[in-house]
Amino acid sequence: MSESKEMVIILTGASRGIGLAIAHYLLSQNHKLVLISRTRSALDQLYHQYGSEHVEVLAGDMTDASLPKKAVDLANQRWGRLDALIVNHGTLDPVKKVAESSVEEWSRAFDANVFSAVGLIQASLPSLRATHGRILLTSSGAAISAYQGWGAYGAGKAVLNHLALTLSVEEPEVTTISIRPGVVDTEMQREIREVHHERMSETDREKFSGLKTKGGLLRPEQPGHVIAKLAVSGGKEFSGKFLSWNDESLSAFQD
Repeated sequence: MSESKEMVIILTGASRGIGLAIAHYLLSQNHKLVLISRTRSALDQLYHQYGSEHVEVLAGDMTDASLPKKAVDLANQRWGRLDALIVNHGTLDPVKKVAESSVEEWSRAFDANVFSAVGLIQASLPSLRATHGRILLTSSGAAISAYQGWGAYGAGKAVLNHLALTLSVEEPEVTTISIRPGVVDTEMQREIREVHHERMSETDREKFSGLKTKGGLLRPEQPGHVIAKLAVSGGKEFSGKFLSWNDESLSAFQD
């Protein structure tokens, strides 16, 4: 695996967890990033740490339909191109059984997890075609496994997996990869244990609590660095695939 120099990348969900690990890795390798998150303070810290030569900050909610164009325009205005897009944002809500949730709640979940990703991809494709770029989608094991109360979240991630597959056919000049990051020690995991546990099955509660108490959670850097490296140099052979971060085929991208 060889890494190109100074690529221009849009990264969503950059303020914490896996996204923050991705940002630190890419910026330490001198790439240029448009960072998107709702939490501006965390993005500003990255801006001050790595400097205006490498960082542009765009604070906002990804359900804002104007944000994708702003992000792509910012990348092109600052650095003249776009080489990769990393879609890493998302929400677990609503954590409710299908029978106990509303269509409106599912709609809000899909706005945050699916339609915002589609909008960002659509805005990015003209630039990514020009650079033969890459799209990385942070997926989840919930896309292929059922957890009580996670229907909207898992369904949304399954959509992203199929979106990667579709793009591999429709956009052959762009490499699109969906990555399962595993169970990572993030704020979402804390919320699963402390906020949403009452709506989950006893089996699932024990699973996620046990992973924390027994030290079984991954560090954000483990999947984060794999995603970052794939954004820089992932090959066409991975396009359209849904792969676990530690898949044997990705050994060259693992620390």
